[in-house]
Amino acid sequence: MKKWLAIILSVCMLVGLVACAGGGGVEVPSKSDARRAAEKKYDMDFVLDEQNIASDGSKAEWVFISDDETLQVTVTWDAKHPDEFDFDDKELKSGDSGRETTEPDDTEDTKDTTAATTAETAATTTTEEPYYDPDVPTYGSGSKVINLWSFTNEVPNMVAKYIQLHPEFGDTYTVECTVIATDGGAYQTALDSALAAGGDSAPDMYAAEAAFILKYSQGDMAQYAATYKDLGIDVDTKCADAEIAPYTIDIGSRNGEVVALGYQATGGAMIYRASIAQEVFGTSDPSEIEKIVGAGSGNWDKFWEAAYDLKSYGYAIVSGADDMWNVCEKSATQAWLNGDDVVIAPEREEFLDIAKKLKDEGLSNDTGSWSEAWYADMADSNVFCFFGPAWLINYVMIGNCGGTSVGEGSYGDWRVCAPPVGFFWGGTWILANKDTDQAVGVATLIEWITLDTSETGLQYLWANDMMGNGAKDTVASNVVMAKSDGTLDFCGGQNVFPAFIAGNANATGKAMTQYDESINTYFKDAATQYANGEIDRDAAIELFRENVEWAFGF
Repeated sequence: MKKWLAIILSVCMLVGLVACAGGGGVEVPSKSDARRAAEKKYDMDFVLDEQNIASDGSKAEWVFISDDETLQVTVTWDAKHPDEFDFDDKELKSGDSGRETTEPDDTEDTKDTTAATTAETAATTTTEEPYYDPDVPTYGSGSKVINLWSFTNEVPNMVAKYIQLHPEFGDTYTVECTVIATDGGAYQTALDSALAAGGDSAPDMYAAEAAFILKYSQGDMAQYAATYKDLGIDVDTKCADAEIAPYTIDIGSRNGEVVALGYQATGGAMIYRASIAQEVFGTSDPSEIEKIVGAGSGNWDKFWEAAYDLKSYGYAIVSGADDMWNVCEKSATQAWLNGDDVVIAPEREEFLDIAKKLKDEGLSNDTGSWSEAWYADMADSNVFCFFGPAWLINYVMIGNCGGTSVGEGSYGDWRVCAPPVGFFWGGTWILANKDTDQAVGVATLIEWITLDTSETGLQYLWANDMMGNGAKDTVASNVVMAKSDGTLDFCGGQNVFPAFIAGNANATGKAMTQYDESINTYFKDAATQYANGEIDRDAAIELFRENVEWAFGF
């Protein structure tokens, strides 16, 4: 009964949101609708220059520029007259349009220029940061329209780069981007509605992150996803040739067929302080530290031995229990649910004992992830290691290490090795709508983003910091990482890619469900209460089961 009540409430909320968005139930026309109306009236091809929609969906305005840049047309719409468009046009002199182009800025970052000298001549221009304007997220000028939906500007930026490298694609296609933040589930709510509604304004391709990818690849919304094979992509051969991380394929497959792949790989590693390792263990060499902590063993036995050695020198092995949660959660061999039965995989159940041991025996600083204390432990602190993928280094640790060059804070004192237990953390997958009428163009973009291993493919540009995001990031293709430069000054000049290639190989996505995000919260809450001594171990497990059963109505 509780489950049905939750479903009814969700539907009511969705209906309310749709009503608000459409001015009392009237749906705001899409950019494509307005553009087609202008093209029909003026018998010309147009490109969107500006879009403004009232927050309550009562009014909308689009400004279009003709392909030959001789005419500017403003199309307006009002919910009081939903079946009508008003037009206002203005002739333009050559060069008067003021229209932004999808070409990148001419300015180049010095480090990007240096990186480009090692690439093929054809890839040199990829050092420029793609143009992205969230107010006018449209790329290309062709008559065929591809609707792209994402929750950040990351994938739209990739499209801008592709069109920069392949201008003929932009002559054929216009890619119209919708970017909605994930806050409060806003992206999923809007995406679900758009997929279900269908039509010209529905997404042709869309992105989903690790927290909710299963919903779109295997779960409640999976019926809308096209298989890559149906798009005309020889996905099996290309996955094998590119050595795509297996866990990303598992997560993106429905009934054995690939419907989603990622570009970024997020297999995890152990990121540790070299100076602390040298003092306590007499070596900072990654291959030796792997032996000391039991890398690849699948258990924590040697890790605990190392923890006690570190404690005797006054060091904490991790900042807090949260640092080990992702490892336990994403190394599970069984899903949380088996039909109506709640299942606690042994790898996840072990987190109860891990959190308790860290707390009771003073082996951590008892911080929580994303707290100020956690960030502070990334600087010159007493913490030995963190567990995470390359993005944790690039986008979190570097900014919180207390310096910007070797010798400042902990900058330069970090190294990377394989963890005791394989895991992954995060990532973004790309899907296509099975009903898209632009399958060829969508397949072209998806293949370039997820499977192209050339030095002008997205993954090579991403791994070698040639996309303007200021980081050498790990990618789904081991072939690309093997030929890329993964050396980081932050990690003492170590090439970190081999450790993350191993991390990708050891990660698994076979024990995931589309409900993990909420179930994980219930389990962590129970584990925290147990670690704090508020309830005993049996009571923690019972509390977790009760919360899940209540939430899902079992």
